[in-house]
Amino acid sequence: MTTVDERRTAPAVHPRRSPAAAVLALLWAGAAAVIALWWSDTGSVVGAAGRLTAAGRIAGLLCGYSCAVLVGLMARVPLLEVRIGSDRTARWHAMAGRYTLCLLVAHVVLIVAGYAAQDHASLVHETADVVLHYPEMLKATAGTVLLLTVGITSVRAVRRRTAHEFWYYVHLLTYAAVFLAFGHQLALGNDLAGRPAATAFWYALYLGAAALVLWFRILVPVRLNLRHRLRVHSVRQEAPGVHSVVVQGRRIGELGARAGQFFRWRFLDGDGTAWTSTPYSLSAPPGGDRLRITVKALGDHSAAVPLLRPGTRVWAEGPYGSFTADRATRHRVLLIAAGVGVTPLRALFETLPGEVTLLYRARTAGDLALGGELEAIARRRGARVLYALNGPRGERPNLTAQSLRAAFPGLAGHDVYLCGPHGFARELYEALRAAGVPDRRIHHESFEL
Repeated sequence: MTTVDERRTAPAVHPRRSPAAAVLALLWAGAAAVIALWWSDTGSVVGAAGRLTAAGRIAGLLCGYSCAVLVGLMARVPLLEVRIGSDRTARWHAMAGRYTLCLLVAHVVLIVAGYAAQDHASLVHETADVVLHYPEMLKATAGTVLLLTVGITSVRAVRRRTAHEFWYYVHLLTYAAVFLAFGHQLALGNDLAGRPAATAFWYALYLGAAALVLWFRILVPVRLNLRHRLRVHSVRQEAPGVHSVVVQGRRIGELGARAGQFFRWRFLDGDGTAWTSTPYSLSAPPGGDRLRITVKALGDHSAAVPLLRPGTRVWAEGPYGSFTADRATRHRVLLIAAGVGVTPLRALFETLPGEVTLLYRARTAGDLALGGELEAIARRRGARVLYALNGPRGERPNLTAQSLRAAFPGLAGHDVYLCGPHGFARELYEALRAAGVPDRRIHHESFEL
């Protein structure tokens, strides 16, 4: 590893407490309230048909509740996206999605099996009867198919084989699926029909989720872009396949963006970058009337970034993410970046208080995007930059718990910010844990669901 080394003392660090535990408690309390709806409306459960139907009703109620939670988690609420973090919110969303699909399948299978046992009919005959003759069931069936499609395309193995743009538009079908399925919950739900308080609760749940989406995914971005009128100022190559884009606008300081955060970007140039919003981190602290991102060509959207022309209109949403100085709990901080993961860490490297070291993993010296800026920052603020490059025959550096402890004395007492490809981040996380760094002081944020 090569290094630029100077040090200085920094001011006190005051971490902000995350409201994650309170939000999770509220979500689980809502699930308990949903089960209470079934309990308060259910007498004795008799026979196999009764048990199957009762289990199906519970699964259906929880599935309906989980659908509303899914929509709320997709709404990009600042409390979730900034205070808790986009990465954790994405994991909650993915977990809620798996729960929803499991509950959906359980609801369909159990209800049909219970009705079939009650009517002494075959599963095929009962399924056709329910779908074709029960009120709101054709729409609910369409919603079920859409939700299953979203679930299948969200599986990691499938996502890796499809373009981000395809996944993005399929994922939006979640809204249509929830809308189509809502009617049958009120028409056929024994726990809701004829119970004004329960019905009002269900409407409030879904209308609340819809209001969050309308406000934070539509109205807030519209206000932001009308107010700040962002445009591309310049594009510059930083390394092979890596380009920085400087975006200029009005009253940028009012956005409240911080080093380590990201925006979701659309570039209105007519070349396909306007149709999906893609997250890119700020690669420099916001300043004046400009923001900067640094992008590696990994997909259709990012590959089109080098072709952007000055003056191109920009549509942005954000800022998002809690990958900021608020997470730091110690004076000594280690930043570990791989590839284009250096972008948010470059901004943090300039602004984090305390004794800061940056470890930058890349294949070759030519792949070190923003390397000159990093060394200039290190000299100016009294910090360290170390590079972990492949050997002359392409051998990878040995980043193990032992080598990390040797390179960074007192590593267990550091905060560590980690950003890079999924496999690299997982490998380094395990090495850091083995080196004695507590989980609560390893900070990582990704855009994957």
